[in-house]
Amino acid sequence: MLNVHNLSVSFGGEYLFEEISFRLNAGNRVGLVGKNGAGKSTLLKLLNKDMALDTGVIAVEKDIKIGFLRQDIDFVQGRSVLEEAYQAFEEIKALELKLDEINHQLAERTDYESESYNQLIVDLSDITQHYEILGGYNYQGETEKILQGLGFKREDFDKKTETFSGGWRMRIELAKLLLQSNDVLLLDEPTNHLDIESIIWFEQFLNNYTGAVVIVSHDRMFLDNVTNRTIEISLGRIYDYNKPYTEYLVLRNEIKQQQINAQKNQEKEIQQAERLIEKFRAKSTKASMAQSLIKKLDKIERIEVDEDDNSVMSLRFPISVTPGKVVVEIEELSKSYGSKLVLNDINLLIERNSKTAFVGQNGQGKSTLAKIIVGELEHEGHLKLGHNVQIGYFAQNQAEYLDGNKTILDTMIDAANEKNRSKVRDILGSFLFRGDEVDKYVKVLSGGERNRLALAKMLLQPFNVLVMDEPTNHLDIKSKNVLKQACLNFEGTLILVSHDRDFLQGLTNKVYEFKDQKIREYLGDVDFYLEQRKVEDFRSIEKKQTVIAEKEKPKASTSFQDQKKIKSLKNQLSSVESKIGTLEKEIKEIDHNLLVDYDATIAEPNFFDGYQAKKKKLETLMQKWETLTIDIEELT
Repeated sequence: MLNVHNLSVSFGGEYLFEEISFRLNAGNRVGLVGKNGAGKSTLLKLLNKDMALDTGVIAVEKDIKIGFLRQDIDFVQGRSVLEEAYQAFEEIKALELKLDEINHQLAERTDYESESYNQLIVDLSDITQHYEILGGYNYQGETEKILQGLGFKREDFDKKTETFSGGWRMRIELAKLLLQSNDVLLLDEPTNHLDIESIIWFEQFLNNYTGAVVIVSHDRMFLDNVTNRTIEISLGRIYDYNKPYTEYLVLRNEIKQQQINAQKNQEKEIQQAERLIEKFRAKSTKASMAQSLIKKLDKIERIEVDEDDNSVMSLRFPISVTPGKVVVEIEELSKSYGSKLVLNDINLLIERNSKTAFVGQNGQGKSTLAKIIVGELEHEGHLKLGHNVQIGYFAQNQAEYLDGNKTILDTMIDAANEKNRSKVRDILGSFLFRGDEVDKYVKVLSGGERNRLALAKMLLQPFNVLVMDEPTNHLDIKSKNVLKQACLNFEGTLILVSHDRDFLQGLTNKVYEFKDQKIREYLGDVDFYLEQRKVEDFRSIEKKQTVIAEKEKPKASTSFQDQKKIKSLKNQLSSVESKIGTLEKEIKEIDHNLLVDYDATIAEPNFFDGYQAKKKKLETLMQKWETLTIDIEELT
């Protein structure tokens, strides 16, 4: 599908990567990994032809469609969520306009016998047929399925895109990409703005995707669940193995150990040969043997061990002073944004030295409560901070608060005080900003480098309570591991807002799930929370059913009947979805055959009758799917 040969790219005289080669085939799901600044996002831009390469070739097979999920998106204001998502179907939408125009003319005109009127009928037939082949009668239902899978509710579909946060707008962009029937997907940090449920849905989607995928991600669990191949960029080279990330690490370590052992054996042979050369060189009778050994040594290809970039940031969160036993006490707290109620009558007690995770879908109030705790938002109800509480806060968009026109060094000096200003360079060095790098402007840093700078800046202020909102976004895997260890070693109180399962595993001893303006406590880490959710039969992940609060549950007899009905409806829904998937696959294959060899395809007996029957059956199933989904939502 796509072939990269001897590709080189350099910035400022230094190579990001030099003469790298690889091939992408259908079914490849590649995890593109490496340190922040190694060139991962640059490689995606090169594959999408957004950048010019220095040397080398990127060859793409004819008619291959490439879709690229960028970090920066720009929507046209005034469009609803559905309208924006429909932009994925440019050709279908263009045909709809033509069909509307033709139908309007047919309705208005009365010259039924004229040649131009007859041509309109011919055009209508041709365009309608092409519209069907492109999936014109199915795209609306497919769009709704994808949007719901990514966390949108039906009532969100008609809302304007500008009313949503950047994370939700990124989901709309991702939905458009998944709807475009691309042959190659290039995904740059696709899970940064997804909650746990949407990530699981996205994993299932990618595992069923038949094209090629290249994913830049630092979510180790996501990479392990989705990818079947890993390409690591390290020190200008690439390492390419047909293994998901964790298996790749094991295999690469084994190969490196084999290289080390082979190198040691070779060194022994070389040293032995050198000793014999020295011994024979002084004897005239052995001089020819010495020359023979010298020639043999010259021909030996020296074994090299793959060089790793093992530099990692050094991070330790020192505790300032010991606070009181109760750090945060919240009673009957509520928060609204205009008419939208986000949190309602929240009660929460956070004790000293506890480690707490806030989880749940985006938009359920996790970040809102974090901002209320640190004093950034007004609220209703009572919130009391304990004695001697000093809060350190890492915001979800912390890097955006950095001034792009300042250098790294100036950013730190401006945030320092008289006591720690002299330590600024040492702190920067521990975060891998060394030498002349401290004179770089913030605006040229990668997302991960900005996050590292934001973390370094945090250390200039004292705290004993650490509140972090999505701190792992953009951090490479090694940096995430360092941050996780620093959080484990932190002797103060930790509150983490995160959707990163791998990062949260074993890190917290309490999880609060945010849903429907309420919070629910789970006494364990994120694995315990997910296990409990399955046991309690929360709404299926794809459809995001609303959990009924205990006080709002109907009487036992009614609840039992509803549960039986819901279970029956869900079974029907599952059966319908399976049939839809089979039919869509069959129709897609027919559409492909029509485009490749139209005459041969329609020559089959009763082709058009069978083809239209499949289309009609699919349309009926889509309507049934919509009815079942609405019925389930009304009951739950």
